[in-house]
Amino acid sequence: MSSQRSSSRLWPALALPGTAWLLIFFVVPFYAIAAIAFGGTDPLFGSPIPVWNPLQWQFDDLSSVLQRAVTGDLRPVFLRTFAYVGLALAMCIAIGYPVAYYVARLAGRRRGLLLALILAPWWINYLTRMLAWINLLQPDGYVNRSLQWTRLISEPVDWLSGNAYTVVIALAYGYLPFFIVPLFATLDRIDGRLLEASRDLGIGGARTFWHITLPLSRQGLLTASAITVLPMFADYYTNTLVSGSPTTTMVGNQIEFYLLQSQEKGVGASLVLVLSLLLMALMAYYLVSTQRASREAT
Repeated sequence: MSSQRSSSRLWPALALPGTAWLLIFFVVPFYAIAAIAFGGTDPLFGSPIPVWNPLQWQFDDLSSVLQRAVTGDLRPVFLRTFAYVGLALAMCIAIGYPVAYYVARLAGRRRGLLLALILAPWWINYLTRMLAWINLLQPDGYVNRSLQWTRLISEPVDWLSGNAYTVVIALAYGYLPFFIVPLFATLDRIDGRLLEASRDLGIGGARTFWHITLPLSRQGLLTASAITVLPMFADYYTNTLVSGSPTTTMVGNQIEFYLLQSQEKGVGASLVLVLSLLLMALMAYYLVSTQRASREAT
């Protein structure tokens, strides 16, 4: 009995630091954002007045932001964000899935080296890597030089002049390692005997992939997509660094503008809440599908 009591006290004690961390650095700041979004505005200076009592909250700013997001000036920003994130995710799948599959199933002794190369970008700060891309994409940078040397272009491309494809490529590059690693873990756990049995039955490699490998890796693909997509929606610094143009503004850029450069802090806080609700819906779908897949497996 004493050992059971000590064990029952041990695990809550070990979870206490993490719980305190979440409360201090997530719950409290999120509540502060809600207090600003549902609070008032100083009539003289225009600064926000947070309201900490939920019974006194007003939802005018939130309803206005929702209306602007559906039918107003923020609608193109949300549609653009969805388009950029969707295209960047498609690039991650097109590049990351073959890489993860090769490392997991075919790399052999080179697996450790290839994993180290995949994880190498994490050793360097994200902003530093994006700043390096700015140098590479300059009119006289190595990218234009290489494309001109291979005769793919006749004159330098102005990559950094507010081009949507530059933002999409930068997003895919920045988050590609986050996509590959969880997908590699899933592909690596697939029982090789299933693939061998498929080959022994005379099923070709393409049919084996479509009917065995891809269905078994579906949950890993969903996990990798969730890990990649969720931070992409709130990303603002990638767009700012490689574009900085109003024509490529995403939701994260609007949040940065209203919270740091505008007097309408309540609008920025409401945008944070709207984006959080959107991401919570995506996360809920991921959790439900994960639980459903685990029940089907058992």
